[in-house]
Amino acid sequence: MSSAQSVQVRVTRRFSASPERVFDAWLNPEMVGQWMTGPTVRDEEVLRLAIDPRVGGKFSFFVRRAGEEIDHVGTYLEIDRPRRLVFTWHIDKEGDELSRVTVEITPRDTGCELTLTHEMDAKWADYASRTEQGWATMIDVLVRVLAQG
Repeated sequence: MSSAQSVQVRVTRRFSASPERVFDAWLNPEMVGQWMTGPTVRDEEVLRLAIDPRVGGKFSFFVRRAGEEIDHVGTYLEIDRPRRLVFTWHIDKEGDELSRVTVEITPRDTGCELTLTHEMDAKWADYASRTEQGWATMIDVLVRVLAQG
């Protein structure tokens, strides 16, 4: 996907937690279940969370939402703990078209700053605002979960 044929959404948040804790929350199924999926984020039931946290490893976040089963799947392209995580992202029912998510974590005096960039084909431009809001909601929940310890 070239940048001329893509649209990007970006979300940035500050955390009081260490870069390592924030990074690890992306690769631990128990943590993912607390902030990315399930009733803490939206009205859905988590059916299965599977993560193979290595370059080339795959993940599957399988949920039931409004009676529909949805499998968010992807492959890890880069894992540079605690600085950078890059993975593909798509919904299994939508075929093989992939988008790309980059998570960059920068240490700060008190915690860190996370910037997520989701790059998708331009044909999904109408969904950019919804995608940005979805990531913002999830990352806001992550901020709260990590602040609680």
